[in-house]
Amino acid sequence: MHPHLEAIFDQPDLIPPGNWPRDEATIISATATRTGKQWTAAAKLPDGRPVKAQGATWVEVKKNVAQLIFDCLQAEPGALGVHLAPADSEAAAALDAVVSARIARANAEQAERDAVRHAAHLLISQGWTTRDAGSALRLSHQRISQITSSATE
Repeated sequence: MHPHLEAIFDQPDLIPPGNWPRDEATIISATATRTGKQWTAAAKLPDGRPVKAQGATWVEVKKNVAQLIFDCLQAEPGALGVHLAPADSEAAAALDAVVSARIARANAEQAERDAVRHAAHLLISQGWTTRDAGSALRLSHQRISQITSSATE
């Protein structure tokens, strides 16, 4: 019926914050500056020691600074994360805005999935056919059958 409306049901549900894994990682913040054709990333280790790494691309400098930090701290896998941001505050704010927008979109899509599931279960429990519920929700009757046959609401 409306394939673009159904596409969000092909995405996994977000994990509610209360169900997040309990393992906590230390996050090291690093900043990157571009000089000519080279990126330089700088960070401070938890003990205050500075570290610097270089790379020709954003991906390369992030990988290099992360590897340097892991090597210096001899960290266990999963116990440490590196957040790389541009040293330029305007560029960093622009990237943060993109991340915030993506998080808002993911939360909105989850809210839509939750609302559609609730509405589909309600309409079917009131005797609506899957075709009528699908038409009202602008989804296929097959999607309504899939939603209402699942245990989650």
